[in-house]
Amino acid sequence: MKNIVAIIGSASANSSNHTLINYIKQQVKTELNITVYDSLKELPHFDPMLTDESTPIEITKFRELILQADGVLISTPEYIFSIPSGLKNALEWCVSSPTFMHKPLGIITASANGEKGHEELQLIMQTLMAVFTSDTTLLIRGVKGKTNMHNEVTDTQTKEALGVFISSFIELINTSKKQ
Repeated sequence: MKNIVAIIGSASANSSNHTLINYIKQQVKTELNITVYDSLKELPHFDPMLTDESTPIEITKFRELILQADGVLISTPEYIFSIPSGLKNALEWCVSSPTFMHKPLGIITASANGEKGHEELQLIMQTLMAVFTSDTTLLIRGVKGKTNMHNEVTDTQTKEALGVFISSFIELINTSKKQ
């Protein structure tokens, strides 16, 4: 079974992004072991002076979690036409390290609109040299109307899109070499 780290970009504990990752976990429970990382708030602010030497232990653990994974899922909202600051902070800590280099990646941006944040995250992850395709990225607009208060995905088209996304992500993981 492949080990996947799912990073939740939302600062909210009850976000639609949690709902989406939980949905994916249920869909792939016999194929992928997904560890959810939703502790972005606990990471220290990025300090370029500490990125290579005297790196905070929380960052070292975060990087190691990613390095040991067979793939990474990021599910995030868009905040003010950008990715959330906690997610950006975590990714900044990884710029000078090989953390995401050649790592199979799935990107979900689930928000009211999400277009700008989705584009930004793809650009950042290209810079970090993660491996993803157009089929392993998914923009879900109006996500609040596609989930319910019981943390379920209720929209049929969204379920279908997630199905294609999941299949493409699994294929990417299976065809990538673990670094």
